[in-house]
Amino acid sequence: MNNIVENELELLDFHPASKDMLADVLRGLTAEHKWLSSLYFYDARGSQLFDEICELPEYYPTRTELAIMEANIDEMSELLGLRAMLVEFGSGSSLKTRTLLEHMDDLAAYVPVEISRDHLMQSAQELHRHFPGIEILPVCADFTQDFGLPEPAHPPLRNIVYFPGSTIGNFDPDDALDLLKRMAHIAEPGGGVLIGVDLEKDAATLERAYNDAAGVTARFNLNILERLNRELDGDFNLDAFSHKAVWNEQRHRIEMHLESSEDQVVRIRGHEIRFRAGETIHTESSYKFTLPRFEQLAAQAGLTVKHAWMDEKRLFSVQFLTTSG
Repeated sequence: MNNIVENELELLDFHPASKDMLADVLRGLTAEHKWLSSLYFYDARGSQLFDEICELPEYYPTRTELAIMEANIDEMSELLGLRAMLVEFGSGSSLKTRTLLEHMDDLAAYVPVEISRDHLMQSAQELHRHFPGIEILPVCADFTQDFGLPEPAHPPLRNIVYFPGSTIGNFDPDDALDLLKRMAHIAEPGGGVLIGVDLEKDAATLERAYNDAAGVTARFNLNILERLNRELDGDFNLDAFSHKAVWNEQRHRIEMHLESSEDQVVRIRGHEIRFRAGETIHTESSYKFTLPRFEQLAAQAGLTVKHAWMDEKRLFSVQFLTTSG
């Protein structure tokens, strides 16, 4: 762990270990049911495409969550309380984070936690310029692993973990439970968690959100193969794979896949990966919740749902959970 001062901001750096990308990719592509980690979506091009997805008419989560935040921000800030330390899992400079920072009274500090040091410091600097009166203490860490918290100049009365978006749905149930337990630990007794939770709804709405008419999500999904070609000397023919997103009702999740249109062999750094026509690579899951099912998951992590704000169509929720004590 290092403390580094950069442009007036002190960074708490836990040196998160980077994955061996080649080993990770080969492990997924040689499995019985092929998969790739969704982490590899987010190179520069993938991040740009995801920003475009958030603006699509079919993709409801981003605009719906922001509308929920804006409509209920006074009640949210009152529940979060005075002199809280806000710890955001996944560094953000989005409108949702700004909306929250603008309305939290007497905030002790804002602590963005992000594994990408460059992205973390860029976001933290932008927020520092926008909110010069708030102490911003960036932490470079993998929030799915143990990390320590900085000590703000003004001791907080409570810790609040903030996890916007529907990212909790990208974790398989056991991993989601582990992450919620980690949030409860960071929040400490008497603290809380403010989290975005996407809700289960009709299959047509869900599948439209991940199969947009403009094909942006398809380009986002295929970009992962383009990244493997560029960074791991792969020879994927992108024209021989197609984007596929389906609702798996039994597992309560949207699944994104890349489907091979033919029998083919792909090479990555001298390793041959064989595909059958119709075989897929599972690239992402996005679990959707009912209110009772998420409440049960939170309870297993030692968290109690105190309030759930939703839009009129009940597409999405922002929920406030508290720890015991």
